[in-house]
Amino acid sequence: MTPTILVVEDEPAIQELVAINLKHAGFLVVRASSGEEAESAIRAALPDLIILDWMLPGQSGLSLAKKVRMGERTRELPIIMLTARVHEEDKILGLEAGADDYVSKPFSPKELVARVRAVLRRRAPHLAGDAVEIGNLSLNPSTHRVTAAGQPVDLGPTEFRLLFFFMTHPERVYTRSQLLDEVWGDHVFIEERTVDVHIRRLRAALEATNHHERIETVRGTGYRFRGA
Repeated sequence: MTPTILVVEDEPAIQELVAINLKHAGFLVVRASSGEEAESAIRAALPDLIILDWMLPGQSGLSLAKKVRMGERTRELPIIMLTARVHEEDKILGLEAGADDYVSKPFSPKELVARVRAVLRRRAPHLAGDAVEIGNLSLNPSTHRVTAAGQPVDLGPTEFRLLFFFMTHPERVYTRSQLLDEVWGDHVFIEERTVDVHIRRLRAALEATNHHERIETVRGTGYRFRGA
């Protein structure tokens, strides 16, 4: 469940600075030096957030941000623009292109990491690393512990990721295909019925405290996690 950050920056020193600080903060990092390299990386495996330099060789970061927002597979990807442009109109252009945040060069690496965490918390709460609690069901991604009514719940790694996603996205119905993309990753190709197997395991682990009832089957569609 470690978030993957795609760093798109053509200046080697800045790319290295950003990558090292993100790694020290516990993120996985993929690097690209151009828009074309970034598109190739995104096709290979969808990252959880993009740090995107405005001024890139060939395709600009602004153009790539617009492409990301237009793609059905990528439109929800969080984007932080990284740029030396400091004028208000430039910031507005970046935000209108689809950026979630805008960091000006020179920048503090600690501030950039804080911005990454803030954007993930807002756009993808299941990746931010915060503990989540619904009723007396509690899950802490940092310690990898789950408790129900104060009692520890033993879950396998896949069931843990599945429960964390459900708890951070309650009440919405997800198809098996969507759950595969969100929990397993969109670059993993396995049968949709695999989801049913892990749902059964998760329900069995939660049955002792009746929390299995929160996982509802929506006939003909998929599954919903009841938050109330």
